[in-house]
Amino acid sequence: MRGNIYTDQSCFVCGGTLRHDPIRRGLFCKAHMQVCATDRFKVRFGRGVTKRFRSYQEAERFLDGLRFKVDEGTFDERDYSRGNPHGFQLLVETWLKIKRQTANSPNTLRNINREIYRAVAVWGQRNIKSIDDVEIDDFLYSIEGIGEKTRSNIRSVLHDFFTWACKRLKIECPAFPEIKYVLGWRNVVDIETQQSVLNEIHRISWHINPKIYIGIKWLSTYVSIRPNEMRNLKERHIDVNGLFIIPVDKENDPKLVQMLDDDIEIYRTMPKGLPDLYFFRHLKGNGAAKPGSQFGKDYLYKYAKKAMTNLGIQGVDLYGLTRHSTVTALGEYFSDEDLMKHGTTHKSNKAFRRYMQAQRNESIKVYAKARQIQEMARVVSFPKSKRK
Repeated sequence: MRGNIYTDQSCFVCGGTLRHDPIRRGLFCKAHMQVCATDRFKVRFGRGVTKRFRSYQEAERFLDGLRFKVDEGTFDERDYSRGNPHGFQLLVETWLKIKRQTANSPNTLRNINREIYRAVAVWGQRNIKSIDDVEIDDFLYSIEGIGEKTRSNIRSVLHDFFTWACKRLKIECPAFPEIKYVLGWRNVVDIETQQSVLNEIHRISWHINPKIYIGIKWLSTYVSIRPNEMRNLKERHIDVNGLFIIPVDKENDPKLVQMLDDDIEIYRTMPKGLPDLYFFRHLKGNGAAKPGSQFGKDYLYKYAKKAMTNLGIQGVDLYGLTRHSTVTALGEYFSDEDLMKHGTTHKSNKAFRRYMQAQRNESIKVYAKARQIQEMARVVSFPKSKRK
């Protein structure tokens, strides 16, 4: 039969080798049958598996288990290799190296690291093949103090990892539980209030950096662009003929967004920088930021929040002020299907969105209507503010 049990001990009488006798269940000297091994056992199974044990019983059970796996066709030598290539943590570290090359933002990578290491803390270097759907379900619901949206995010990270690992190891991927959740509503403002806030942002920021106002104004119009995508635009991502080029969006897809004519003219009046400079960058240092450095993650929201505070508006974030408020107003002019397809671009066909000019033409109608209703709501003079 394949595999055997050995020992480093020798006969204390003659120094001979102690050999395995499965009938007597031990290792004995041929010349002195009363001498048997008491320690330092090891199982060798083929060329790739060697494991040490303190007792014969442990070695025997391990060997029987290997032979059983061979009989049922599930034996994989890599499961017992010294480097433990099927170890959960080792595979996670390999997967994260790949993610560092493909993640679309540092924030995404930080989130992935945080969620996957929750699982590493539980499973460590366990063989990934021993982690089944029941354990995954138990793990997800063992995490306390989080909402179902966060639990769903952890599930997505785990599912992404297991899909990659199981494909790499050519093993079956365990089933994952479905986690249902309801997203909370964002507070929005009517379009007139949005324009009053934009006027106030213009008043408090234009002399500091015009791009603060321009960035928030564009977010209020081009509802397919998320704040972080806008912030990450570089000079080379804005075509002088009127096109925002989002190289990789939240869904890891490229995205092209047509600009309105008046915004093209505004862009053409702005000083140009080197292609790899961020378009939304500081003009001068402000203590924490150096001249030419990219706007911080919350920089636009800082000014939006200050303007809303001046106007007595509370409980509205940057998303709610810009994208969500505009989409809500556009709902009076477009169907949900048209807004999703031509406005926010949720669940739209990737190839159609990327290559077809017709799609861009339809999108520009949505953005033009957004600008039209904003202009209709614009007040002639700046609203009164609560100045300190």
